Amino acid sequence: MTRLTGGALRLTVYIGENDTWHHKPLYAEIVHRAHAAGLAGASVFRGIEGFGASSRIHTSRLLSLSEDLPVAVVIVDTETRVREFLPQLDELVTEGLVTLDDCEVIRYVGREANQDIAGTKGKKSL
Repeated sequence: MTRLTGGALRLTVYIGENDTWHHKPLYAEIVHRAHAAGLAGASVFRGIEGFGASSRIHTSRLLSLSEDLPVAVVIVDTETRVREFLPQLDELVTEGLVTLDDCEVIRYVGREANQDIAGTKGKKSL
């Protein structure tokens, strides 16, 4: 299990939901590469409305024809590990925005390997 506390770096990649890499969603490729690189974690957040460099508004409102909603991929790890991952983003992200922010990790705890997700969530074994 990866342990992470204290100072860290947050990498956020803003892309479109329909952006692809070799016929797969780009956000999925970024998450899989972050996992393969051993980064502490990655999450994908789907936006309900936004615009970027093209100035075209993308929205989830019912009357809108746009389905290419904004997506943010957020990765947090040590500064060294995040910066080592950046060359992979240079290859993957041709349109979008990539930001880096200093942050502080207060708590980062994963499930124990022997925990059953459905039956023992939050309970300690005797």
